Amino acid sequence: MRHNLLTLICFLTLLSHFVNAQSFDQPNFNPSTVLWYKEPAQKWEEALPVGNGRLGAMVFGKSGEERIQLNEETYWTGGPYSTVVKGGHEVLPEIQKYVFEGKMLKAHNLFGRRTMGYPVEQQKYQSLANLHLFFAEAEPATVYKRWLDLETGITSVEYRVQEVRYRRDVFVSAPDQVVVLRLTASEAQKISFKANLRGVRNPAHSNYGTDYFTMDPYGQDGLMLKGKSSDYLGVEGKLRFEGQVKVVAEGGTVRTDDVDLWVEKADAVTVYFTAATNFVNYHDVSADPHARVEAVWKNMAGKSYPQIRDAAVKDHQKYFQRTTLQLEIAASSYLPTNERMLNIQKTADPSLAALCYNFGRYLLIGSSRPGTQPANLQGIWNNDMNPAWDSKYTTNINTEMNYWPAETGNLPECVEPLIQMVKELMDQGSQVAKEHYGCRGWVFHQNTDLWRVAAPMDGPSWGTFTTGGAWLCTQLWEHYLFSMDKEYLKEIYPVMQGSVQFFMDFLVETPDKKWLVTNPSTSPENFPASPGNQPYFDEVTGMNLPGTTICYGSSIDMQILSDLFGYYVQASALLQVDQEFAAKVAAARKRFPPPQIGKDGALQEWAEDWGQLEKAHRHYSHLYGLYPGNVLSTWRTPQWIAGVKQVLEQRGDEASGWSRAWKMCLWARLYDGDRLDKIFKGYLKDQAYPQLFAKCYTPMQVDGSFGVAAGVMEALVQSHEGRIHLLPALPSAWHTGSLNGTRVRGGFLLDFSWKAGKVQQAKLVSNAGQSCRLKIAEGKLQITQGGKAVSGKLMEDGSVSFPTQAGKEYLVKILDLR
Repeated sequence: MRHNLLTLICFLTLLSHFVNAQSFDQPNFNPSTVLWYKEPAQKWEEALPVGNGRLGAMVFGKSGEERIQLNEETYWTGGPYSTVVKGGHEVLPEIQKYVFEGKMLKAHNLFGRRTMGYPVEQQKYQSLANLHLFFAEAEPATVYKRWLDLETGITSVEYRVQEVRYRRDVFVSAPDQVVVLRLTASEAQKISFKANLRGVRNPAHSNYGTDYFTMDPYGQDGLMLKGKSSDYLGVEGKLRFEGQVKVVAEGGTVRTDDVDLWVEKADAVTVYFTAATNFVNYHDVSADPHARVEAVWKNMAGKSYPQIRDAAVKDHQKYFQRTTLQLEIAASSYLPTNERMLNIQKTADPSLAALCYNFGRYLLIGSSRPGTQPANLQGIWNNDMNPAWDSKYTTNINTEMNYWPAETGNLPECVEPLIQMVKELMDQGSQVAKEHYGCRGWVFHQNTDLWRVAAPMDGPSWGTFTTGGAWLCTQLWEHYLFSMDKEYLKEIYPVMQGSVQFFMDFLVETPDKKWLVTNPSTSPENFPASPGNQPYFDEVTGMNLPGTTICYGSSIDMQILSDLFGYYVQASALLQVDQEFAAKVAAARKRFPPPQIGKDGALQEWAEDWGQLEKAHRHYSHLYGLYPGNVLSTWRTPQWIAGVKQVLEQRGDEASGWSRAWKMCLWARLYDGDRLDKIFKGYLKDQAYPQLFAKCYTPMQVDGSFGVAAGVMEALVQSHEGRIHLLPALPSAWHTGSLNGTRVRGGFLLDFSWKAGKVQQAKLVSNAGQSCRLKIAEGKLQITQGGKAVSGKLMEDGSVSFPTQAGKEYLVKILDLR
């Protein structure tokens, strides 16, 4: 802790130096954990994020007028509702018949009329409020700097007006559940401003009866904002919210009028904001927002600003400091972050990859914690009342990608909200299975919202993705692999079994009796060049579409189910339950269609050898089995790898932020670190905002930031094939570095370092007492535990297998290193 305090003191000393100099003379901060800029944010996409899992804020850092945009994770449109449509299963055999006969449009239209959920769309995550501060300084600011310290979770701004230095620090406290803004100056009585707390109206769905807010003074030192969520799609807006600002001034005066709060001639000021809704869970909105807000203030009573700040930083660091990644620091690493993103296109800056990795972990800590909602399409940070794709949970790639860096990033607690959501989806998911498909178990498609609806939505071209819940179940299994905790496995086993049960009922034989396949099916959002597929008007969505996506047995479906069925059989054996059913599951799995190579040499996306209507589609659905799945492998299934590479080459290295992040992970699994690095640089150039948030072309989507963090880790260590493989896809530019505190499958905690592209040494802590299989490219391994040699067995792939004991630490040295 002393070391961390000294680091922070050095960093703050440096920032004080910034104010008196225009450039870094002697840099003294870690460019792997600090983002900084010479200008304030001019738009929301340039602001800096802070969050505690429940409350989020985007900080602009302007000198004359500060804007802090605020979010609360449960502020959504609508209220508890269901999209289940009774009796849809009655037409399922007819739909399946049309699909097998190649009458895709007839199948599409019948599915749309009888089997889609209702409403067809879902609810929206909304912006809560904005806090505006208008400052009294008349002169323009000079010597400006703003930054975000990922180590502390605090974003700050410093500038000078004449001879006075002003500073603001903003963070969100998890222990105290408040957004905190601290204002100080180098001279007494220099802090004066007017504050206004503003609600946000939904222009598309609001009227004064259903979407309103009121803002009133709250005593002499605060403001209060109340509101109600908007109606949408015929679902009454049942959410109520309340937000309050309290101001504590040191010196000076504080007063309120009808809508504003005024601070005059204070020495320092601390502004606290908290908010709550009446949301209890996906079917209960009976809480009292006012009582919740008052409880926050009661809990904070008597606490000083340093106590609140120190508790928040300590809480943040207990997550963030578990894992550290250091890559080589270049002279350009000390440039402002937006300049680094441009400069890396021509000059090596390895530590920028470390910064992106740390930023991904920072975002997960800020948007997904035990007891909160999972990270949605924008994490927790949303500026819009009608955000792109409603800022929901999209489970044909995006929600899953949000959690790709969680396990290796040593943030297992951050996965808990996702696990809870999957459990909650079983509620309507079991109703959908029965009514829409006539099956047991539970099913979930490609989208859900705060209310955990599970029926197909947005029309048949998207809604026939029946394996969204199955994909999520594979991530629940991955969570087990990193801990090997059997009590947790017992907890999720019914969830996995329910998903498997649905597909055991839903899978049908192909007309030739050769395979078991999903029908109807889709390869997410991609339109196949199937016979007769052509543009048409879709009556469900009211859109002109290039075709229909309906098919049978898409490659992603069968790869996901291959993983899920295999994981379920393993879980059944480990828990010694349901052996007879597990045997049937294993037998069904053997009848899945295998990967196939098409006439163009690429891995097929569909069971039929069809091309695609779009030249270079953003999704890589049929490569799920390579990453994040475990069906395709350079090592285990080399016969498919040429076809996988052909897909990647055909679609190129460009596309949206999350798509490029996925490509990084795919090339890592192909052991091509330099291609990964090339895509990473292109992502920074074209599909990342200045504060490293990812774009989905132009809208912000946080999934790409998470996916990039996962891609960085896949380049450094992989453990999905029963072995721990160090530096499997190291880019040549990342030739020196260290990684400490990462988790790998099998219940191990790993530290290691490398130089000139070669591992120097490694340390493993065995938390579960599993056998360890370690692959390092060069040298002979010497393994010791407590100073005593541990014998290992050399395997056919060059890895070494050795036994471990739970709680013991193992040191690995590389001998004959050349």
